[in-house]
Amino acid sequence: MAKAVAYDAVVVGSGPNGLAAAIVIAQAGKSVAVFEANESAGGGVRSAELTLPGYVHDLCSSVYPLAIGSPFFAALPLGEHGLEWIQPGAALAHPLDDGTAILLERSVEATANALGADELAYRKIFTPLTAQWNELGRDILGPPRWPRQPFNFARFGLQAMQPARRFAERCFRESRTRALFAGVAAHSMLPLESWGSAAFGLVLTVAAHALGWPIASGGAQKLTDALISYLRSLGGEVFLNRPVRRLEDLPACRATLCDVTPRQLLTIAGPGLSPVYRNRLKQFRYGMGAFKIDWALAGPVPWTAQECARAATVHLGGTLDEIAASERTAWQGYQARKPFVLLVQPSLFDSARAPQGKHTLWTYCHAPNNSQVDASERIEAQIERFAPGFRHMVLARHVSPPSELERRNANLVGGDIGGGAPTLGQLFFRPTRQLYATSKKGLYLCSSSTPPGAGVHGMCGYFAAQKALREMF
Repeated sequence: MAKAVAYDAVVVGSGPNGLAAAIVIAQAGKSVAVFEANESAGGGVRSAELTLPGYVHDLCSSVYPLAIGSPFFAALPLGEHGLEWIQPGAALAHPLDDGTAILLERSVEATANALGADELAYRKIFTPLTAQWNELGRDILGPPRWPRQPFNFARFGLQAMQPARRFAERCFRESRTRALFAGVAAHSMLPLESWGSAAFGLVLTVAAHALGWPIASGGAQKLTDALISYLRSLGGEVFLNRPVRRLEDLPACRATLCDVTPRQLLTIAGPGLSPVYRNRLKQFRYGMGAFKIDWALAGPVPWTAQECARAATVHLGGTLDEIAASERTAWQGYQARKPFVLLVQPSLFDSARAPQGKHTLWTYCHAPNNSQVDASERIEAQIERFAPGFRHMVLARHVSPPSELERRNANLVGGDIGGGAPTLGQLFFRPTRQLYATSKKGLYLCSSSTPPGAGVHGMCGYFAAQKALREMF
């Protein structure tokens, strides 16, 4: 005898996409429960005291341009549920070996004014894209479909589908500008010679101008807490310490939405999936991993370029050539000797992150998937390169190689923080051409392994839940 339906929908995983999916279901007046394997909710949007008491560290993500720009999150009353955004003075700093730094300012004009011979080219590229963000962003943060403004989206696409290296070298003459764009494009976790890698540089740069690169006051966990608080206000439930090993472990429901990657879906639902669909999931490619370090510091990072103190996010990689070599090396399966390092210094702007006068800091570099190489010394050498004396500020450190990232969050397979490699074949149709649907009726994927992919925006969950509502209710 079939079990009586306990919920209209059940969501597996409490990352931002899982919580977004649950909220959409609850907003439709349906009963929904979220099951989370860990003792804390949030997936990649969590905080904890990793080093010393009183030092709040974000376990994975920390800076949220796409969260503040998410059409779905922006429509939620998250401020009423405790979320407060902090905007640093500049979105990004990129120090150079001459002791200066180039800044990605909130203003296109202010950024362009510091680019010398590239001032006009930068204005020409980013002024119209920034002005079009509201419509352009909705098309970018969505599944493959006919765009709202076809002409503008096509013009963006012609630029975005290029390799980032080609885009930087064709559009800019100054080595400083090329380095700035290379660092932003490297968030793609693709070689900068890969087709489509320019899209990440363009989207995140436009987001910096249109939205800023904010952090959540009190830590990333505050974003998750606000989402859960709002979900509960709608009647939704969240259960922690409830790992799901098989679909049969879940209460009976009409729809199941899984905020997991293809590998976990195969484990949870494998026997109930068609052989063809299972084979397609097995072919899904995971991307580079991340090697992360968190520090408790006695004071702020002693940057040679004082401008670095204006931004929460700092890119350490020097020139376009150096950044490209680092990303290409990691993609090919080796740890770069001088890795491109993404650094976040949130306590400069949020005093709740550390005791008075002290600071928190985290970085990661890209590494081969499931790499066993300890990149700690290489990362700290890159920081010392641009902030001599940094090591004297360290009170404690917590090292998270790819295996540790996956242990804390099973979705980070081999340390892949993007839910799968964003190659052209997997950028639009991920994990298969069925997108959110699976071969099993009533079972859906809603993780970053579906469009629009990586980033804290909740749109994967939003679109998956919309599809479930259309098909199952």
